[in-house]
Amino acid sequence: MNNDSSSRIVWALKQWISQAAPGARLPSTRSLVAEYQASPVTVQKALQVLTGQDLIESRPGVGTFVRAVRAVRPADYGWQTAALGSPQTVLPPSSGTMRNVPNDAITFHSGYPDRELLPERLVRTALTRAARGDAALFRPPAAGLPELQTWFAHELGSAAPAGITAPMPSDVIVLPGSQSGLSSIFRALVGAGQPLLIESPSYWGAILAAAQTGVRLVPVRSGPDGPDPVELDRAFTESGARVFYAQPNYSNPSGAQWAPGHGEEILAVVRRHGAFMVEDDWAHDFGITSQAVPVAARDDAGHVVYLRSLTKSVSTAIRIAAVVARGPARERILAHRAAESMYVSGLLQAAALDVVTQPGWQSHLRSLRQQLQSRRDLLVTSMREHAPGAHLELLPKGGLNLWFRLPDGTDLGRLARDCEDAGVFIAAGTEWFPAEPAGPFIRLNYAGPNPGAYPAGARVIGEALARNGR
Repeated sequence: MNNDSSSRIVWALKQWISQAAPGARLPSTRSLVAEYQASPVTVQKALQVLTGQDLIESRPGVGTFVRAVRAVRPADYGWQTAALGSPQTVLPPSSGTMRNVPNDAITFHSGYPDRELLPERLVRTALTRAARGDAALFRPPAAGLPELQTWFAHELGSAAPAGITAPMPSDVIVLPGSQSGLSSIFRALVGAGQPLLIESPSYWGAILAAAQTGVRLVPVRSGPDGPDPVELDRAFTESGARVFYAQPNYSNPSGAQWAPGHGEEILAVVRRHGAFMVEDDWAHDFGITSQAVPVAARDDAGHVVYLRSLTKSVSTAIRIAAVVARGPARERILAHRAAESMYVSGLLQAAALDVVTQPGWQSHLRSLRQQLQSRRDLLVTSMREHAPGAHLELLPKGGLNLWFRLPDGTDLGRLARDCEDAGVFIAAGTEWFPAEPAGPFIRLNYAGPNPGAYPAGARVIGEALARNGR
C-alpha cells in the first residue's frame, strides 16, 4: 500500500464529484483503497477533507453521497460599506509567501525553514517541561520573564567591544514574534504620517507594518554591502526622518550582509542626525560562512533599537522575539505593547528559554550551518544549470533565501502562474520593494522541504522563464 498524501485522492474525487449528480453515492472505502492503492487511513483523511468542504455527506450504515447543493439567500453586507467608511490606509495584499500549497508541490516561496532544520527534540521536551511548571498557570511580567530578558541581553552584550556598555536585562521587552514588534516600534517612534527610511529592497513584513501604522516610507537603495552612508545622510536631511529600518545581517530578501566596518559608518550617520536605527536581526542564527554581528552591540547611547526573533530558528509554533531599547524609547514601545497584548504567553517564553539554554542548542546551530550551506549550494547549482537566465546578484553568507534578477521585460505574474501549473511555487520580488520595483526579481527559499526536488524545481523555473521571453 502507498500511504502517500491524501491530496491526490481529494483532487481525483473532486473531479468525480463535479461530474456526478447531487445525491450520487461514492464508491465504498474498500473500492477507493483498491483504486488509488492507498491505505484505509489515507482514504478516510481524503473523505474528511471533502466532508469539511461540504462536498459530500456520510449516512451511517448507508454510505457516502455527493451533497446536494442547497439554494441559499446570499448574505448582504452592503450596510458595512457605509458604517466603515473609506480606509485610512490602503494595505498591501497578503504576502504570497504565506500561501498554503499542496503537500506534493515544490515550494520555494515560503519564508520559513523546513521542519528538518528545527530542533524538534529540544522543542518537544521544552514544551513538556514548561507545561508542568508555573509558567503554565501564571501571568508573566509585561516586559517578559526576567530569565529570558537576561538571555537576550547577554546575547547582544557578548558581541559588544571593549568600552561599550552592554545592555541590561531591563532594556529587553519580550514580544509575541517580531512582526507585532515592528508595528509597536513604528507607532511609538515614527507615528502616522511621518517618514521612515527603509532599505530597498526590504522585508515585506516591515513594509506591511508601516502601511498598517500609516507611516510614510522613504526608500534608500541598498546593495550587497549595505546602503551608501552618503545616500542615507541625504535621505535623513531631505525627508526629516528620525528612524531608519535596516537588516544588516542576511537581509530578507537578498541575503546581503553589511561589509565589515559599514555598520559603524551607518551608525555615525544616525547619530549625527539624532535619529534611531531599527535593526532587524531576524536571521541571527542562520549564518553559513560568517557570523551575524549586530550593529546594536556598538551602541550604548540608545540610537539602535534592536529586534531579535527566535520564531524561525526555534519553532514557528513558538512565536517569541525581543526588542532591546534604552531610555524613553523603551518606555514608549512598552506602553504600546501593553495596550496591544498586555503580556506574552509565559508558557511559550519558558519553552523558548529552555531550548536556547540547553547544551544541545549549540550543537543544533552547528549542524544547521552545514545543512543550510548544502541546501544553498544545491539550489544555486540547480538554477545555474537549468535557469541560466536568472542572475544571482549575491551568494549569501547566511539567511534562508536567494535573490535572482530576471531579464528585463519578464512578466512575473505569468512566470509564477506557469510555475504553479507545474507544481512549483516561487515568490515574485515585487512585494519586497517599498516603492516601484527596481526590476523583475524572484526570491527562492533554499531552506524549504525536500531539497532533493530542487533540480526539478529549477528546471521548471528555467522552462517557464524561457517561454516568458518569447
